[in-house]
Parts: sequence; C-alpha cells; structure tokens
Amino acid sequence: MNRLSDIGTIKELLGKHGFTFSKSLGQNFLVNPSVCPRMAELSGAGEGVGVIEIGPGIGVLTNELCKIAEKVVAVELDKRLLPVLDETLSEYENVKIINADVMELDLNGLIAEEFNGMDVVVCANLPYYITSPIIMKLLEDKLPLKAITVMVQKEAAQRICAEVGSRMSGAVTVSVNYYAKPKMLFSVSAGSFMPSPKVDSAVIRLDVLSEPPVKTDEKKFFAVVKAAFSQRRKVISNSLSSGLPISKEKTLEVLKAANVPSNARAEKLSLEDFANIANNL
Repeated sequence: MNRLSDIGTIKELLGKHGFTFSKSLGQNFLVNPSVCPRMAELSGAGEGVGVIEIGPGIGVLTNELCKIAEKVVAVELDKRLLPVLDETLSEYENVKIINADVMELDLNGLIAEEFNGMDVVVCANLPYYITSPIIMKLLEDKLPLKAITVMVQKEAAQRICAEVGSRMSGAVTVSVNYYAKPKMLFSVSAGSFMPSPKVDSAVIRLDVLSEPPVKTDEKKFFAVVKAAFSQRRKVISNSLSSGLPISKEKTLEVLKAANVPSNARAEKLSLEDFANIANNL
C-alpha cells in the first residue's frame, strides 16, 4: 500500500480499525517517507536474504523490506495492529506476521523454521523503552544474523556507537562491541513520527562478528563490565570491589595482574582490559 507515510492516510486507516496509540508500548509511527526506504537499503536486505522486523506498526518499513528481501517475518506484540497489517501488506506474498513478544520468542527456532538457510538480518524501528534489552537479546542469543539495523533514541545510538575507552562509553558500548561492530548510519528528527516523541532518533547498524574480538570467560567478562559501570564515577578498584564478591585487596591483585591501573575509570578501559581483568579473577 502506498502513501503509508501520509498523515491523512494513517489517520483514516487507524480510525477505520478503531486503533488508538499506546504510550506503554512506545508507539510512534513514521511519517517521513524518506526514512524507511533508506533503512531497508542499508540493512543488508536483498535477494536471498531473510529479514526479521520487530514492531512493524502499520507496516511502513515492512513494505520497503518486502520490496527487496526474499522473505520478511514481522513480530508484532499489539494484536490490535494485525488487521491493519493484513490490509497494508495485502499485496505481498513474502511476508509473515507473528503476534508475539520478541523477548519471549525462540528466535533461533524461528530462523531455522522460516528462512531455510538464507542469510538473515534484523531491521526495525524499536520502542525507546525496551531498546537495550532487545538489542542484547539479539546478540546474546547468538543468532545466525549478518547484521542488525535499528532505529533508536539518538542518545542511545551515540552511546552504543561510542568508541570503547571514550567518555561516552558505557556498559552497553562494551557489551555490543563484544558481539558486533556498531556504526551510526543517519539521524531522524522527532518530527518524522506520529505522534512526535520529545527526542530525535538515529539509525544504527551492528555487523555481527563471527567470534568475539577478545578471548575470555564470557560470564566473568560481563560480570566485570556490569560491576565496573555500576558506579562509573568511582575508580575501577572501588567499583569492582563493590560490585564483585571479592575483597579490595584481591581486586588490587587482579588489576595488577591484568596490567590495569587501579585508579582508572571504567569508561577509559578497552575490551582487552576488561577481558584481562576477567581472565585474572
């Protein structure tokens, strides 16, 4: 269906189906016609490629993905949108809508069942309130994905795509870089949505790595990252001794063995530093 970025068309469509926006689900539908074609193009979707979309809304991005991808599986939590999507996607035979919570789905099983050996990418406009949990689920589940292209709140995008070891770096920066190579693609103004959120957004792409860039015990690595950033204003020796079940004396021994200064702050550490700390615990 064309004109899905037209406000009048959207209002008419939603009114026809008795749909009202849900604040709790973070629903903001794109009305900027240039955004979705660009997202779809940069996502890696194409011939022989399957796409998982999370939260298709009324199907604006889904339409663009269906034009270029081999198959699209869109996961929508709000069952009220199912009849809307049936109408807006009626011309495409390469799309399947699943009414489910993506946080509870077996995505490995879904990929095996739906995509039959295709390369698979994720492309989605994510609700702000659950951005990080969804991204981390996609990465932690070790899905056979080539890339994850998502629109998120601009501040979250800057944090995720910050250089590890820079001032903007946080736990999510380190965690994402363990699994993928993040890249900022382009910004999207608040006025591109209906209703308009209070902040701007940005589209990022995470190219999933075939293996982590550091060799370490994964469980210990993430425990160290979590503890280090839980009190990011403190020096690393204090934040680790507070956040891990080890004494201050033992913490100092571990940092010395890992060749990490005890007065460094978490935001200044590299992936290798975190791995060395974990490996010396």
